[in-house]
Amino acid sequence: MPSHLTTFQGSIPEALKRAIEEKIEGSTAEVTGGGGHFNLVVTSPVFAGKSMLESQRLVYGAIAPLMAGDQAPVHAIDSLKTRTP
Repeated sequence: MPSHLTTFQGSIPEALKRAIEEKIEGSTAEVTGGGGHFNLVVTSPVFAGKSMLESQRLVYGAIAPLMAGDQAPVHAIDSLKTRTP
């Protein structure tokens, strides 16, 4: 995994999971990856009736603070899958 410069302290995958699950009602998030690049699978009833783009926007909105700034802990989301239970 390539190195990614950040001043973030703690587990980045856990921070992603927590941010998603706190912002998207009834969601569960699976986070894999590292080095600033992550893969997400998010399941929530909130996605029912929404387009893939609308669902993905909800997830990106939830994790935006972790992707902001020059030394953000998250550089890229390589894969994002949203599902309904």
